[in-house]
Amino acid sequence: MNWFGLARELTVAAESKIILLVIDGLGDLPHYGRTPLETAQKPHLDQLALQSACGLTDPIYPGITPGSGPAHLALFGYDPLQYRLGRGILEALGSDVSVGKRDLVARGNFATLKDNLVVDRRAGRISTEETARLCLKLNNSLRGMAGARFELTPGKEHRFVFKVEADGLTDLLGDADPQKNHLPPVGVVPLAASEVTQKTADLVNAYIKSANDILKDEPAANTILLRGFARFPDIPPLGEIYKLRAAAVAAYPMYRGLAKLVGMNVLSVGPETENLIETLERHYKEYDFFYVHYKKADAAGEDGAFEAKVRAIEEIDRCLPRIAGLRPDVLAVTSDHSTPCSLKGHSWHPNPFLLSSRTALSDRVTVFTERECSLGILGRFPALEVMPLLLAHAGRLKKFGA
Repeated sequence: MNWFGLARELTVAAESKIILLVIDGLGDLPHYGRTPLETAQKPHLDQLALQSACGLTDPIYPGITPGSGPAHLALFGYDPLQYRLGRGILEALGSDVSVGKRDLVARGNFATLKDNLVVDRRAGRISTEETARLCLKLNNSLRGMAGARFELTPGKEHRFVFKVEADGLTDLLGDADPQKNHLPPVGVVPLAASEVTQKTADLVNAYIKSANDILKDEPAANTILLRGFARFPDIPPLGEIYKLRAAAVAAYPMYRGLAKLVGMNVLSVGPETENLIETLERHYKEYDFFYVHYKKADAAGEDGAFEAKVRAIEEIDRCLPRIAGLRPDVLAVTSDHSTPCSLKGHSWHPNPFLLSSRTALSDRVTVFTERECSLGILGRFPALEVMPLLLAHAGRLKKFGA
């Protein structure tokens, strides 16, 4: 029996409340001896750590760098090796794109191409309004091709959702994205040898070529990058497994899509950090489980902006009294993955974790940092075990066996 089978057997409905605050990309490496988490003035997180059980989590396995999708799935109790999700389906659902059985979706970036090198994968982080203009330009020119229907839906800043509707498509495709700046563009490559995969790859590559022709005179966003090709997966709903009324408080489309995919009710929220807290407070009586996602630390890490990451941590710390003031039965603070500023991307380093509950045994951790959490009572454990801990401390798991 796997964890879901056990959860269906052992979970019980209750009145208890759980808040899982995910500070995206929180973990880091020292810069002049200190990480952003060690540098930040964060009295509320430190005080909470002093009263909590602490540890470190590995999203997949030690040494494995996770994407945001599998890292979050693990936090929710879904084995990321069993439930393999393409980034595209998460971005699509989070952007309220309708995805049918004939559809293939991917996450897209507008990017800058110069001398056959992708010199900026984010096209200078062009505005959301500019992305909307470019999507409309491509949609008007490239609506149909080779019996397929294409549509781009703008997201935040340089991001968009790519969708193609046709018969006989597959998501067994490599990314059309070099993943790093100053590398040549790459086309879609089939990940399996078959007529279907080759047909799909040829179709998408033809679209990219046509899009590049249309965008060639744009000053910054003169090419597109596509990654995370996906179709709609079969995944059991979180509320059914755990007997929870679950809600997501997240502003970014990808995380809203992930929450929607696992069956959470995705609440409407504005773009500012204050909006996250207001939404949580406004809907607190309606749900048992809240997933609250905070993005700014991850964005700063990807930009290599140490001081910005420090400020992002301090900003969410100032919000913590309002979150804790709701008096949830369980409050956990962690991350989906680390995003070290020196690496400007996700990494394999474990995530600091704290769990506050009246049934949680506090330890010797006095401040909430990567190194201090390594000394915590929970030790270093798989993120897949977070959900059982939350449920147990919320009084939602009955005894196993006689």
